[in-house]
Amino acid sequence: MRHGRRVPQLGKPADQRRALLRALTTQLLRHGRIQTTKARAKAVRSEADRIITLAKDGTLAARRQAIGYLYDKQLVHALFEQVGERYGNRQGGYTRILRTVRRRGDNAEMAIIELV
Repeated sequence: MRHGRRVPQLGKPADQRRALLRALTTQLLRHGRIQTTKARAKAVRSEADRIITLAKDGTLAARRQAIGYLYDKQLVHALFEQVGERYGNRQGGYTRILRTVRRRGDNAEMAIIELV
């Protein structure tokens, strides 16, 4: 039983779920906004906020953690360079989720997640 557990399962085993969240987080940070299901957007929000918080810290250990999580090393370097002026005085809440129309094939709730 999963009483009290708040990890979104997303209908996938743990390794596939982690790979999916890594890929979605990488694409979100690269393009600034992506369209996905609402459940995936809510799961990606916490991961993206964690990576941006690491970039705000700016230490070598934080950079290594971000490189270990994201799939693109150049993206990590660019993120660490520009995050100071973009989110310097912000205390969290780096993403926004906008609900859109339901998907035609299976009527899944869709959403756009974007960086603020």
